Amino acid sequence: MRDDRYGRDVLAAPRRRGPQVPVIPAEKGLVVEDAASGYCGAVVGFEKSYDGLFVRLEDRHGGTRIFAMRPSAFLIDGKTVTLERPKPAATASAARTASGSRKAPVARARVARASRLFVEGVHDATLVERVWGDDLRAEGVVVESLDGLDNLAAALTEFEPGSRRRAGILVDHLVAGSKEQRLTGSLGENVLVCGHPYIDVWEAVKPASVGIAGWPRIPRGTDWKTGVCAELGWGSPSDGWRKVLSGVRDFRDIEVPLLRAVEELIDFVAAPE
Repeated sequence: MRDDRYGRDVLAAPRRRGPQVPVIPAEKGLVVEDAASGYCGAVVGFEKSYDGLFVRLEDRHGGTRIFAMRPSAFLIDGKTVTLERPKPAATASAARTASGSRKAPVARARVARASRLFVEGVHDATLVERVWGDDLRAEGVVVESLDGLDNLAAALTEFEPGSRRRAGILVDHLVAGSKEQRLTGSLGENVLVCGHPYIDVWEAVKPASVGIAGWPRIPRGTDWKTGVCAELGWGSPSDGWRKVLSGVRDFRDIEVPLLRAVEELIDFVAAPE
């Protein structure tokens, strides 16, 4: 048989390709590992040079490094991936906010209302901002972290709720007979308490959005976030939070009880003054 000038018999069976490496949008907050160096960090930005596009990662200590966005250069949960820069949102989706509301025309920022939305902690505040940030700015509603529900009474004493100065309170694990229920009872007509049944706001994120089958059950007496991270191999709670936040793009990543609670609170504190 004549030699194949192109290096193979064109009638031969096609060569098998190796497994395809998934291409993942490098959304801010996504935790990845550089396969070559083992450096692990969250995506915080991008840089472009004559040598191509680079992603900047921030480790748990706040240090950052840049890495070339080459094919198969990164790992997510130990699996090889190729990172790509996220594509701009499509025009149709741009007409909606992350909460699913119709986006209002661009206008000057509204002066903050006297009313306020209180949440238990920084993670709650960040998640609310991620999903409802556009709505809150359009309504002029400020979100404030209590740094723990035990500080609620002192915060309300200082805030002094009134008919034109309403307080909305978002509460984790608001179930019958709980400590949270006891701390939020009988706060007055100008205060609205809404909550969800989940132990922590992390649990109000749909498991599929963070790549797990379900949230693990953690024994009483163990810090919930620490236990979850240990069960799932997520490292420290700071590492775990970056993973949770990177899985939330809009309201579709949030469980209905939290969606309902936040929407009701926004309506309450944004009522006409």
